Amino acid sequence: MEWQNKTPSTTDDHQAHVPGDAHADDPPARPRALVALHWLTALFLAIAAILILVRDEVDGRALRMWLLEGHRHFGLLVLLLFVVRAALRFRLGKWPAEGDTSPLIRFAAGSTHLALYALLLIQPLLGWALSNAQGKPVHFFGLTLPAIVASDEDLADSLTDWHQGVAWLLLALITLHVAAALWHHVVLRDRTLRLMLPGRRRS
Repeated sequence: MEWQNKTPSTTDDHQAHVPGDAHADDPPARPRALVALHWLTALFLAIAAILILVRDEVDGRALRMWLLEGHRHFGLLVLLLFVVRAALRFRLGKWPAEGDTSPLIRFAAGSTHLALYALLLIQPLLGWALSNAQGKPVHFFGLTLPAIVASDEDLADSLTDWHQGVAWLLLALITLHVAAALWHHVVLRDRTLRLMLPGRRRS
């Protein structure tokens, strides 16, 4: 049994010089709840986008209304997940950064994350307000949500432009986010991407 007690320290010393391998200095694995919320948000955003894009290509009032209602529901689910994620991140606090990156890169990454969080809050609220401005009630799994703005045709036109503009901005930031994750994985060869993959093993 003595050799088993000595092996870990020797192995750790060796792994400390291998890029991308887990060792004692690595940051802790991300909480499973946070990983699940991350991928659920990505999934619901994708579904909401697909539903509204398909709606623009189909005929039939009933089908178009069903697709719009689905778009609203998944948008509200994104809003709900945002609240849960924000509360969880606040409770967990800031964790150590992965990889050997410069302060400028870390600032850019932090700023991108903050912008993504802000848009995940703003975009569903814009959609909610847009429906209200168009004089349409917003339903969420059988519940009729209160109106956050009054019916107003001019406001509805402005909110339509803002909702579409934020959608493009959100897409750009998500693309940047994915590119950064791949850069960490392929170029820096650290654990940034692997730490956020569902079903990962804890190191």
